[in-house]
Amino acid sequence: MSICLCLAGCLSTFSPPTLPPKRRQSMGPAHCRVAIVAPMRRETEVDRQSQQEDAGLKCDSSSAESAAENTHCEDPDYNFLLTDSSSFETPPFPHPPSLPPTLPEKRRCSTTRPTPSGASSFGFDPPPHEQSLCDDAIGPDEFWSSPKSPSKTPPPLPEKKLHIHQYLQFCSTYSAQSAAMFYQRPLTSGQRYSSRQRELETTYRLAHTNPDTLILDSATLPELLPAPVLPVKKRQQDPGGPYEEDPTWDSLQQEAELKRSSRELQEEVLLTDGQEVLRRITMKPPGEDGPDVKAASAEILLVYATMTHSEQVVYREAFLSTFRSFISPEDVIIKLQHRYKHLCKQRDPECISAANTTFHLLVSVVDELCAIELDSNLLLLLMDLVFSLLIGGELRLASLLRSNILSKMEQRWHMIGSPESLRPLAAKGVAARPGTLLDFRSQDLAEQLTLLDSELFCKIELPEVLLWSKEQNEEKSPNLKEFTQHFNNVSFWVRSVIILQDKSQDREKLLLKFLKTMKHLRRLNNFNSYLSILSALDSAPLRRLDWQRHTAESLEEFSSLIDSSSSFRAYRAALAEVEPPCIPYLGLILQDLTFVHLGNPDTLMTSQGSKVNFSKRWQQFNILDTLRSYQQVPYTLQPNDDIISFFNDFSDHLAEEALWELSLRLRPRNAPRANQR
Repeated sequence: MSICLCLAGCLSTFSPPTLPPKRRQSMGPAHCRVAIVAPMRRETEVDRQSQQEDAGLKCDSSSAESAAENTHCEDPDYNFLLTDSSSFETPPFPHPPSLPPTLPEKRRCSTTRPTPSGASSFGFDPPPHEQSLCDDAIGPDEFWSSPKSPSKTPPPLPEKKLHIHQYLQFCSTYSAQSAAMFYQRPLTSGQRYSSRQRELETTYRLAHTNPDTLILDSATLPELLPAPVLPVKKRQQDPGGPYEEDPTWDSLQQEAELKRSSRELQEEVLLTDGQEVLRRITMKPPGEDGPDVKAASAEILLVYATMTHSEQVVYREAFLSTFRSFISPEDVIIKLQHRYKHLCKQRDPECISAANTTFHLLVSVVDELCAIELDSNLLLLLMDLVFSLLIGGELRLASLLRSNILSKMEQRWHMIGSPESLRPLAAKGVAARPGTLLDFRSQDLAEQLTLLDSELFCKIELPEVLLWSKEQNEEKSPNLKEFTQHFNNVSFWVRSVIILQDKSQDREKLLLKFLKTMKHLRRLNNFNSYLSILSALDSAPLRRLDWQRHTAESLEEFSSLIDSSSSFRAYRAALAEVEPPCIPYLGLILQDLTFVHLGNPDTLMTSQGSKVNFSKRWQQFNILDTLRSYQQVPYTLQPNDDIISFFNDFSDHLAEEALWELSLRLRPRNAPRANQR
């Protein structure tokens, strides 16, 4: 018994003392200290029941110790975590022992606004490695504008620069007068065929030396039959009304009507009878101007383009140039592929001939595709057709189609991966180098400007121009955007070169130098750079300065070309007289296409229902074909590395605000104009 009492006394002697309840400081800002708290470990049920009263203290102390060990910082502000809490006074409102302590709000250096003294809002500096990361990632002015901040909304995106809209400022006074009369030209089959189309047709004919090889294996190409229409469910007639008043019955009728119309459209794609195709086309009345085809369904227009008549060459070119305005390229390829596979199964010579022309049109559609249109879905569709041709033994046809696909893929890869497309051309306040411009001949300057313009002009694809007039989306017209951006950069570069001169005599010499360069540009039929320099010389920051009288008169004479009266008749007449090579000002072409698109309906109501308005597409084709004729004849000029290096891609120019600031410095507001000599 005495031994037991002795052991009990020993155990009571060596047991740890009970920790006092946690003392909390007041919420005043002067005595508040916050530490980084480590995650709480999960305790067993027995521990929670036995240590419920002091659970919050143990969690806080263990968290503080782990945070202090992980930071390895000798900051004296961390020492309070290791001090004995029994020395603190008892708070007036102790925390309930049954509730766990509230974790401090987690703060990140990227979401914390620095104080004026540079200290952290926690009351102590962050660890050195965290501080360096924060300083490198986010600057002091970007704390409240960080998109990761949960307390502030992200800043608005910067306004997107619309280069094509800025390019169109020259024809901002575009009148509503129809410009179709300026694109009326005799339509001959020889003019309509491009060199690329002749090459495709020659290669295609070589691939069909044996017509029997066109017939593919029917086992590899199953016929695409339309899905059967489901039978209508039998219903008891409602005594209160007929079937037509039942909404379910109406929906079934609409579904059946859609399936019937879909089946009719598939049947139209498979037509081979020329008389039946013509019967479904609305032709123009005798004596009416315009194309022979006035309106038809998209499928009939597609089938009519496959017919091999000599008078159909122009129509086929018009269809290839404008079909994107009423049907997508993917749908056209799907329909042509379906028609080709169906006709190849027929043993009739007429069907075999129709299959040949269908494949020819399919190759032409692929050749007319833009690089931006060749997405993954369209690429898989085309490669499936190539695979079908290989299985059927059509090696030459598969090789012809595959070469076209690879050519388009190479263009797309070059457009996406080229560093030229990623480099911004617009400069931001970089000073130009004006002095050495007088060292070059005006003719040499004009030739190098024309060479640079021609390279960008020939890269523009006609579908880009048509899509922009319809959607006004620069992302779908990358080459057109680059061309117009180059125009704007040249214009601002010319303004910067002149206005950076402090002496009026130097500004006068440079302006006369550019006027001489414009004369040579006019002889080279480069209206684009001509108007780019003219827009610079006639801009408000330069026009308000003092110029000699003969210089101002010469500038007025050059400006007469772009007179906006009578729908820019002077410029259109000058453009009609030139022979290629020529680089037109695309602003009027884009405005004409936009006017045709907005002024004509997409569909016409005929006796057969609502059909595609092909008269509208014919007007668009006349405008696009004029642009194509200028692209087919290149310039034969040699590059001058010294001048091109001096141009420096025209990136060394001032912004609009800087130009106005310099202009006001040279001639303040309300200052009297000097006497012109």
